[in-house]
Amino acid sequence: MLDQQMRLIVDREVAAAPRLTPAGERILTAASTLFYEQGIRTVGVDSIAAAADVTKKTLYDRFGSKDRLIAAYLGRRNREWHLFLDEQLAARRPSTPEDVILALFAALTDWLAGSRNGCGFINASVELAAPDHPAMPVIVGQKRWLRAEFEAQARLAGLADPGELADRLLLLHEGALVSYRVAAMTDAPEVATRAAADILKTWPRG
Repeated sequence: MLDQQMRLIVDREVAAAPRLTPAGERILTAASTLFYEQGIRTVGVDSIAAAADVTKKTLYDRFGSKDRLIAAYLGRRNREWHLFLDEQLAARRPSTPEDVILALFAALTDWLAGSRNGCGFINASVELAAPDHPAMPVIVGQKRWLRAEFEAQARLAGLADPGELADRLLLLHEGALVSYRVAAMTDAPEVATRAAADILKTWPRG
């Protein structure tokens, strides 16, 4: 992950990638593609096993259940998201806390490029109704981290009421993700980035 000089502050607590056998890797790769593209509930273990060229027994031997495979899929997506953010911040080289906040918004444009399915975490939260599902800590943790990062950056910038500002920024960020998919608003990330910039320009200092 990036060091303090690159201006990400909050510990992301991203779980390390599990050690997988070649068959386990094929299963997780196939499941990740199918879950994101077709939906978690509509994809069965038969389809995943067939795409991974394994038996259902092998799938259950490696992951135990479909629910645990879903959690592994979201864990992998979370790691990919944070690595992507590292790359984005390294390329953009933000020099102020406000720049970091805007970089987190601007990153959505490249992250969503080529896909109409939006945020895999939001999609999963809609499909997984049970609060005790093994994937829920990954989903909740990803969103809580983003809000905490917004608040930490706002506090570092000396902006007033950083918690309130973080709430507004999170709603704007997540609203862009939903609008991108549900309303087919292809420029939602760009609109959200401009709106965030406007908020930061007018937000009072502490």
